[in-house]
Amino acid sequence: MEEPSKFERYVYKNASVYHYMKISLVLESGNKNITDAQFKQLIICGLKDLYGEVGASFPFDLLKFDQNELTGILRVYNSGLVKLWSALTLLGSYQNEACAFRVTQVSPFLLALSGNSRELRFADQLI
Repeated sequence: MEEPSKFERYVYKNASVYHYMKISLVLESGNKNITDAQFKQLIICGLKDLYGEVGASFPFDLLKFDQNELTGILRVYNSGLVKLWSALTLLGSYQNEACAFRVTQVSPFLLALSGNSRELRFADQLI
């Protein structure tokens, strides 16, 4: 008699070491004169305000920055994702001006941030 086939299931919780975040900065005055270095420094200042020097010392990278839209893509280690996200959420001012970071998308895969179904436009909808 034949033995029944054996079913094996493999689950990978997260094969990626990094998470990628697509974020945007909203300034109260609508000023868009911010460079990529100032954008990253603002995030670092938010981390320092919330967690101090040592707590804010984990690495993250600004992979892409759009100066016209004030949006960027960040790469952060999985262990620092919650820390970075909370610092972005609680950051409230830039050069004595009210501001807010909006987290648009988060994914362990960079390719997932390349498109957003909420912003999808079809050819017949273009004017």
